[in-house]
Amino acid sequence: MKFVLVHRIPGRARLRCEQRFGPRTAEALADGLDAVDGVEGVRVNPRTGSVLLVYRDEGTLSRACLFLNGAPCTAEKPLVRDTGRAEGRPGLFPFFRYLFLRPLLPVAVNMVTAFSGALPYLRRCVASLSRGRMDVDALDGAAIAVSLLRRDFRTVGLLTLLLGFGDALERYTQKKSLENLASHLALQVDRVWVQRDGEEMLIPFSELKASDLVTVRAGSAVPVDGVVVRGTALVNESSMTGEPMGVMRTQGASVYAGTVVEDGEIHVHPTSIGKDTRMQQIVRFIENSEQLKAGIQGRFEKLADRAVPFTFALAGLVWLFTRSLTRAASVLLVDYSCALRLATPLAILAAMNEGVKHKVMVKGGRFLEALASVDTVVFDKTGTLTQSRPEVARVVPAPGFEADEVLRLSACLEEHFPHPVARAVVHGAEKRNLRHAEEHTEVEYVVAHGIASQWRGRRVLLGSRHYIAQDEGVDLTPMEEHIAALSREGYSLLYLAVDGGIAGIIAMEDPIRPESPELVRRLRDMGIAHVLMLTGDDVRTASVVAAGLGITEFRAQVLPEDKARVVRELRQSGRTVLMLGDGINDSPALSSADVGVTLRDGADLAREVADVVLMGGSLKELVTALELGRGAMRRIHVNFTATMVLNSVFLFGGLTGLLRPGLSAVFHNLTTLGVSLNAMRPALPGGK
Repeated sequence: MKFVLVHRIPGRARLRCEQRFGPRTAEALADGLDAVDGVEGVRVNPRTGSVLLVYRDEGTLSRACLFLNGAPCTAEKPLVRDTGRAEGRPGLFPFFRYLFLRPLLPVAVNMVTAFSGALPYLRRCVASLSRGRMDVDALDGAAIAVSLLRRDFRTVGLLTLLLGFGDALERYTQKKSLENLASHLALQVDRVWVQRDGEEMLIPFSELKASDLVTVRAGSAVPVDGVVVRGTALVNESSMTGEPMGVMRTQGASVYAGTVVEDGEIHVHPTSIGKDTRMQQIVRFIENSEQLKAGIQGRFEKLADRAVPFTFALAGLVWLFTRSLTRAASVLLVDYSCALRLATPLAILAAMNEGVKHKVMVKGGRFLEALASVDTVVFDKTGTLTQSRPEVARVVPAPGFEADEVLRLSACLEEHFPHPVARAVVHGAEKRNLRHAEEHTEVEYVVAHGIASQWRGRRVLLGSRHYIAQDEGVDLTPMEEHIAALSREGYSLLYLAVDGGIAGIIAMEDPIRPESPELVRRLRDMGIAHVLMLTGDDVRTASVVAAGLGITEFRAQVLPEDKARVVRELRQSGRTVLMLGDGINDSPALSSADVGVTLRDGADLAREVADVVLMGGSLKELVTALELGRGAMRRIHVNFTATMVLNSVFLFGGLTGLLRPGLSAVFHNLTTLGVSLNAMRPALPGGK
């Protein structure tokens, strides 16, 4: 295996291996790297072939690279953070050994076993203290050292057993939570059929080359991103788009790894293999999403760290007044950080995992926290609250023009553009059997405003009222009566002008999504006081649509740059803002909000900048996303309260001598296990 250094900053580095390996190899690599002098932390993830190192100095990194490859690693890219190490499922054999075998062994053997088990914790304690850090490692090591001084080797054995089990449980639960989250998206392909030298053969996926022609038949997953060279197949792309209906893919069409051929057979030329496919990019995003910590997680961790010096001080006072090392050790073994550090990220991961199951992709813990505190929801209208399938409802010509002429000329201009309104105009002309041969010159498209061109030597403009009346100065007075009537009926209006005069109006009807009114009602029931709609329509049209949705706040004739400004103003007023939009022109507003949300069929840029993607394509999933955030924060606060109360009780027991060190360790670890299970409740069978 060959590992390449892909990310590095001082003290942290990530290496990746293109060759797959299993859990046993991962554990062996973790153990070997743990033994390298200067390595302070390791995580090996066999699913993505990555190794994360926390190291002391550059010499340590070189020694680690030598262990992995036999040569220094030099490639470098920006950092992606991670911590920990790979571990298998915590076993019960150590408890069996302690309870049943230890009493049968000679005292000398138990002494040696106790010392050997204590050494790793003593080393970690010394390392923390030498760096000036009073953390949980220092607490654990101090408690074990006190028990050793008392020659209480039975307690030493119990402490190292419980601490080791706790460490293994923490690594295992974090690893499993993260893997479960990624496994919903990960591609599992071991062997693929390829065409080589005119022959079809089955080869290991790891041996696949970019020059191979991959054969995919009905029932099989597409193993690569690529282009169909020959064949026709019905491909289910729900893993990428959320759309359950299969789509036809023929010669020249693109296909993506992780999608499934439902019917037919295709031969695919790979464009991306393995870690470069879109699916694996999503998996890497999930793997690295822990770096987007919730603010509450950081606050709890800092609070727990601040408690450590007080625990030391309290243990010192206990020994000073009682001269009892037993009571001092009992105090040292009660710390608040283990449960908080483990349960909080587990609650975040469990909520993200639950979101993926319900087709809600949340891109990090801090966005779950923001979802829990949202009090204002801002909607873009077109394509979000509406179906984004507008239709031509009516055509009203100005004096001197015919309705068919207005629609024909508009379709002639709009056929060059793929957006929904343009398609609707072209489709409206086709339904009326209006042919629109190109008689205009080059078309100028003004983003979010309209179109300008030359037709038979005359300047033609097509677009919004803002563009026609304000930007281009066209007088709309001759059509004001019609404009008012159409606006009252809730139509969106498209204006056509020729040589500076109004030529006609096209009334567009964009049906409201069936779930939109129900969504607005649900948001009100959830206590979200402010629901705001943004639209480029005029005030009268916007008011009709808003009334139909049950929305009382709206802004009309809003330009793309205005959307972001509105969101920023709301945030500056102290509100926590969620913005839901699906277009390229919504992207600045999505970035400006506390939480940006888009739909699975939104523009690529919108999906990129959004913090939450509704992969099922339904607005109902917005309620799911909000409930996920609230549920995660509720579990985190319950866990915090339980941790503080129970550990304070155990601390009192240690102070009064009611709890010996062994019992303190048992109760402390049971508390950690309990809050961890509560944090993972959504991921457990029957959990909510």
